Amino acid sequence: MRFWAVVLRHTCRNMLLTWKSQGMTLFTVSLSVLIFSFFYLIYSNALHFGEELDDDLRLVVYLDEEPAPPLQEEYRRKILKFDEVDRIEFISRQQAYKRFEQQLGENTDVLTGVPTDFLPASIEVYPVRTLDSLSRIKRFSDYLQTLPGVLKVQYGKEWIERFYAFIQLMRVITVLSGSLLIMTTTFMVAHTIRLTLFSRQQELELLRLVGATSNYIRMPFLLEGALQGCIGASCGLGALLLLFNWITLQFAGPATINLLPLAFFDWPVVFAIIGLATLLCVVGSFSAIRRFLHL
Repeated sequence: MRFWAVVLRHTCRNMLLTWKSQGMTLFTVSLSVLIFSFFYLIYSNALHFGEELDDDLRLVVYLDEEPAPPLQEEYRRKILKFDEVDRIEFISRQQAYKRFEQQLGENTDVLTGVPTDFLPASIEVYPVRTLDSLSRIKRFSDYLQTLPGVLKVQYGKEWIERFYAFIQLMRVITVLSGSLLIMTTTFMVAHTIRLTLFSRQQELELLRLVGATSNYIRMPFLLEGALQGCIGASCGLGALLLLFNWITLQFAGPATINLLPLAFFDWPVVFAIIGLATLLCVVGSFSAIRRFLHL
């Protein structure tokens, strides 16, 4: 306990002696975490939105005639042979007519005299709602078009392709911002620790001469790096939370909320980001100590 009290006292003194560089490092770490977590938040919400897709992520296979039960089982077998799906629904002509009638609402009088079997029978295929299903849905559509008795396959092609392209773009940006986080945190912390080591070079040499252990000399600097990472990441995530709440208030409204159900990070993700930033700063601190003191 006394050891850690001494380590904490030395750490606080180190940070006070180089408060200008400490402030710059904290600002850099906070900004890096803010940039990374901002794009990662957009990416995670987009993935969640893609998983929540329902009717927009279905393939409607129009048939030239209503399939009998044996033929339905054959269709089901061939569909499942190509890819895993959430569910498969067979819609008869009568069911299609009733759906259309419900969609018209008060304007059902336009159907007066129209046969109830004028709409084609269809198969509604609901792929598993994942990012991979978005990338495979066009090939899935081409495959369904080759099935016997299929007139046409319809799905939200343009919307899904744009959404998938957006997801891919956000994935690249998230990886790049994560790389920026790794480089800036390790470099800035290593630079700050190096300045502290220079300012206390004679004192550290005296400590080694009087028999101070490597852990006794090393621990204050490692703790300093950990504090920089933890505080900087917490400030960055706090700034992101304020930005998230501001954006949520700006776009508040029933229609917008239902269309884009935004959500902030869960606590495990928050702790993971803070832990990652802390670890990177400790690595940068350890690198500077090893090169300067050869410990």
